[in-house]
Amino acid sequence: MGNEMKMGQFLKSLSDFFFTYETPRQVVVRNKKVGVVCRLIQVGVFAYIIGWVFIYEKGYQSKEYGVSSVFTKVKGVGYAKGEHWESVLDGADYVFPPQGEPSFVVMTNYIITEGQKRGSCPEHPRKSNCSSDADCEKGSFKRTGHGRMTGECDPIVKTCRVLAWCPVEDDYNIPDPALLLSAENFTLFIKNTVTFPDFGVTRSNLVNEGSKTKLSKCLYHKTHAPLCPIFRLGDLIKQSGFDFKLIARVGGAIGVIIEWTCNFDFDVKYCKPVYSFHGLYGNYEEKDQEPVGYNFRHAIYHTVDNVQTRTLKKIFGIRIDIIVEALGRKFDVIPTVTAIGSGVGIFGVDQAQDQDQAQDQDEDVDSEGCGTEIDESKGQRRKHRRT
Repeated sequence: MGNEMKMGQFLKSLSDFFFTYETPRQVVVRNKKVGVVCRLIQVGVFAYIIGWVFIYEKGYQSKEYGVSSVFTKVKGVGYAKGEHWESVLDGADYVFPPQGEPSFVVMTNYIITEGQKRGSCPEHPRKSNCSSDADCEKGSFKRTGHGRMTGECDPIVKTCRVLAWCPVEDDYNIPDPALLLSAENFTLFIKNTVTFPDFGVTRSNLVNEGSKTKLSKCLYHKTHAPLCPIFRLGDLIKQSGFDFKLIARVGGAIGVIIEWTCNFDFDVKYCKPVYSFHGLYGNYEEKDQEPVGYNFRHAIYHTVDNVQTRTLKKIFGIRIDIIVEALGRKFDVIPTVTAIGSGVGIFGVDQAQDQDQAQDQDEDVDSEGCGTEIDESKGQRRKHRRT
């Protein structure tokens, strides 16, 4: 008997679960203040979903960051002249490294120390002055020095003698103006390809300029030729906010930003690059900022009479970093449904808040209207009126 009762209860519960439907109680509140607040909240939620989620954030699209490759080439003939010499330089002389990397240096100024050999010689006067051998600790090194101290003080120069590449470099007098001011007219060619694997799209920055004839004649201009991939070095420096003569003398760093923002819901021909240029750190003339300046040393080795010698060159140059930012978007059902679902959820919260406000003010507004509650499970209809 007990088992039959339990089974009956179970079947009744199961029947109630599958064959009944419950809805929340609806309360109609005839109050201008509550009504205006309710509509303002709904308009705000609707504007958020349409304006922010769909239009600004493009919540109906999936996105992918592109994979990029960059090839560069610098062209131009440079001319440098000193007091007793002159020199002509090409790309093999002033580009480091020469392999067409996305980050490279164009030499604009330099200091040469020729004929260096390994041996003992006096240190530079600004590095290690001395009056006797006691001032030169044998075997020690100075952080800014050129070699290992021998323990001897040179009687003529009055500096400690060191084991180093001799004669030591003197880099305190930087040529002014820069030796390679002609670099202002050098041209930089950038070839960039971006791939979006998930979307199956590959794009090149040679759009609309692909023929050899066009490439040989075009030169980048923000307004007249915004898609040309050939840039004049002087224009890059100017658009980055630097003075070319200053940055050519002491060196500096420039960022070339290639931005791809592509909407593949439209034809891929509209997926085009946008170039921008930025100085990667401070202005030399503004004392409250980190000053510009970029240099490194490069040595050329050779053997004379079975003795290894080298020509040391301290190079000041413009470091150029090619930075690619590629983002592709395309309509996708999953993010669209997710965005719509989140909007419906927000509206649901909004409705719940409205009901709470209505219940709080129910007593105040009952005289202005009537509420009706229908209980379908009992088949009864009850009305409440206040007279």
